[in-house]
Amino acid sequence: MSKTVVIGAGPYGLSAAAHLRARGVSVRVFGSPMESWTRHMPAGMFLKSTPAASALAAPREGFTLHDYCREAGGEPRLGRHDPVPVGLFIRYGKWFRDRLVPRVENERVAAVDRIAGGFGVKLASGEKLRAASVVVATGLTGLAHLPAPLAAAVPEGPSALGPVSHSSQHTDLTGFAGRRVSVIGAGQSALESAALLHEAGADVQVLARGARVRFGRPPSDGPHGRPDTPLGRSWALYGFSRHAAAYRYLPGPTRLRLVERVLGPCGAWWLKERFTDEVPVLTRTRITGAEAYGDGATLHTTTADGRTHTVEADHVLAATGYRVDLEALGFLSPELRAGVATAGGFPVLDKGFGSSVRGLHFTGLPAAATFGPLMRFVCGTRFASPRLTSSVAARCDD
Repeated sequence: MSKTVVIGAGPYGLSAAAHLRARGVSVRVFGSPMESWTRHMPAGMFLKSTPAASALAAPREGFTLHDYCREAGGEPRLGRHDPVPVGLFIRYGKWFRDRLVPRVENERVAAVDRIAGGFGVKLASGEKLRAASVVVATGLTGLAHLPAPLAAAVPEGPSALGPVSHSSQHTDLTGFAGRRVSVIGAGQSALESAALLHEAGADVQVLARGARVRFGRPPSDGPHGRPDTPLGRSWALYGFSRHAAAYRYLPGPTRLRLVERVLGPCGAWWLKERFTDEVPVLTRTRITGAEAYGDGATLHTTTADGRTHTVEADHVLAATGYRVDLEALGFLSPELRAGVATAGGFPVLDKGFGSSVRGLHFTGLPAAATFGPLMRFVCGTRFASPRLTSSVAARCDD
């Protein structure tokens, strides 16, 4: 019997598995390593986080992004504030896998259900196994959010080749050269996608609800009077990143509100030059309706002063983020999902990342409503993995 099953082989899954193996826990890891980054991020993208904040948590020293760049031939030596290319980060993640989690099984988990003494896990291959604990570390898979007007226009769902897509459905934006593309959103994904589309020769514009698009401040090494954290310089971010364990003691509505608003829509400082004066933006604009057709889409919008407009596009790219929804985790049986206590769609977790179903753990974005916005970033693996491992190991010792 396998003691623990980890579902997902991205940063959170690999980091959790590395810590579990180091504690001597028998673990099987299922998933395609770094799949979300390989299949759902466009070529030419950079991570928003700094190199130091882009390291996966390892149970011992020597496995940071900088360690990989030193060891691997031909990789750049990144400075403290250099943006991290997505291709480099993917190679780093696979290097981390090779050294610390070498037996990742590229298998899809088809079903997880409760059985006496733990869980029954069925793989797409037909294999069945038993586990005392299950760690769900599937990242953003299945959590892409499409606003209601756009969702109504494409009832069959967004598609990279259709008139409406989600930003997570693209790995190459060069095919939009010469086409009119409307990008919905004002966060990093929207602004960087728009810049990449513009650089690929597309006629692109951004539609944003806010009064303006925002970019972070350029870094500086001088004295600031504010603490430096993996999330940025501020006392508030210091609290979220250094005291994430205390976050779950805040009132539930406050936690949900902060997860949504802290580090909200904003582009990285290094993106501003590539975007400003290059990409037109329609601000204070909300989409009230949409029609999709074979050659494009029509968007109906309303501005803050009540004026209505129609926007015609050959393609609409929704960079509208992700929403945690256990229904999207189709491998969890309905009975198992029904047993998980939730708040605002997020599972309610204990200090060891365990849900109300004993032995079922969640890490990464689903843990954000319990431990805060740190769980939205790679650097959150440093907080999550040791605590989750201690909880799982204690159960295995029962």
